[in-house]
Amino acid sequence: MPQSYIKRILDARVYDVARETPVEEAVLMSQRLDNRVWLKREDLQPVFSFKLRGAYNKMYRLSEEQRSRGVVAASAGNHAQGLAMAAQKLKAKAIIVMPRTTPQIKIDAVRARGARVVLHGDSFDEASIHAAKLVEEKGMTYVHPFDDPDVIAGQGTIGMEIVRQHQQPLDALFVPVGGGGLLAGVAAYVKYVWPETRIIGVEPEDAACLKLAMEKGRRATLSEVGLFADGCAVAQIGKETFRVIRDTVDEVITASTDEMCAAIKDIFEDTRSIAEPAGALALAGMKKYVERTGCQGQHLLAIVSGANINFDRLRYISERTEIGEQREAVISVSIPEKAGSFRKFCSVLGRRNITEFNYRYADAGSAQVFVGLSVVPGGEDLADLLADLDQRGYTTEDMTHNEVAKLHIRHMVGGHAPAVVVDERVYRVEFPERPGALLKFLAGLGQRWNISMFHYRNHGAAYGRILVGVQVPKSERRAFEQVLADINFRHWDETDNRAYQLYLGQRPL
Repeated sequence: MPQSYIKRILDARVYDVARETPVEEAVLMSQRLDNRVWLKREDLQPVFSFKLRGAYNKMYRLSEEQRSRGVVAASAGNHAQGLAMAAQKLKAKAIIVMPRTTPQIKIDAVRARGARVVLHGDSFDEASIHAAKLVEEKGMTYVHPFDDPDVIAGQGTIGMEIVRQHQQPLDALFVPVGGGGLLAGVAAYVKYVWPETRIIGVEPEDAACLKLAMEKGRRATLSEVGLFADGCAVAQIGKETFRVIRDTVDEVITASTDEMCAAIKDIFEDTRSIAEPAGALALAGMKKYVERTGCQGQHLLAIVSGANINFDRLRYISERTEIGEQREAVISVSIPEKAGSFRKFCSVLGRRNITEFNYRYADAGSAQVFVGLSVVPGGEDLADLLADLDQRGYTTEDMTHNEVAKLHIRHMVGGHAPAVVVDERVYRVEFPERPGALLKFLAGLGQRWNISMFHYRNHGAAYGRILVGVQVPKSERRAFEQVLADINFRHWDETDNRAYQLYLGQRPL
């Protein structure tokens, strides 16, 4: 039963290395949401993440003989840094297996703590398999990032601190979820002391392994996992964590990439600190909860779980923030190709701030315009604008939630394919961002098919993104799909995507 964790949490040894982080009111967010919003600042830990707690408690519980043989873990970041610091404190050898896609800043941070880093594979699963081999070959102890009672108890000390620091029961507590170690530990303690407090787990939409398990009533594995919130990119909830969670957690909320980006900005505005995507996940869930329930005057707390973010990713995050706040929309509009039409269109928009305007002459009849503009959150303002444009004779399409439009098309608007480009097929591709990966993709395509369009943009993340057009006759499409399967990069056929057809595809004759 979850109650068995209370003594474990009270006895957990974490403060040799971790600090008791503050609970702070987010004043600006409190005003916006009309509730008292509190942040538990785990981003202020020495390794900028809560993971230090569980890693140290687990290592402290090992026998001297086990510690003398050393520990090993597979991790892309926060658990690695926490375990490295724990091993350094306890004078134990540590080997951390990290995917080759791990940002250099995280690799350097682990090495700075004295751990040996082994780069293996392009994903966490591949790194984990290699770590298991090291355990078998070297007789080392594997320290799991979440599915271990001592790790769960270490993370549970956050719940113990929240109860002591806030002093009165919260109405709702929001906790980010990856494998479930943090949620299980915090929920076990808080639900025992404050049974009336609503415990809510928050997951990325594209890595919702707990939501899947809750719906099925058992653990299940996601077929694909999104990588934006890399701290929560887990395909299956832990066995022990799920046992605790299903008895202590009231609900699970999911958040989109744009919503996480908006929450990163919210935290910055209240604290002047920059959370990583997983670190802002709980606040993103809180905002959706308030919007859904309409609650007012309640005490709501979100755990800011970490701040280990690659600086280059901030470009991408800032780009998506306004859409995540529903303060920006991206629309496609067809206007007459004649003098004065642009001015007339802008007059219809009134005093709205235009954040982006892309256009290129295509023919004498009409111009296709890609527009970013500020809107009032809630959706009604945009709906009213689109209706007004429609009444005035403009053909419009909302591209705000079109991934190809936001990732690629907005940077590529400039003209349709000429008539000589026939049989063009368009694919969106993700590949591990490391030396040689782009060459592998191009070499895999070979020289059989002509590349008619290519767009690549580095987003400062573990995975790069391509939009590529290739001329593939209908009779050869099966063979081309097999080549893509052999290359083994995630890909999507976007040939029928409206953003592509409007701005880059061939105009119908």
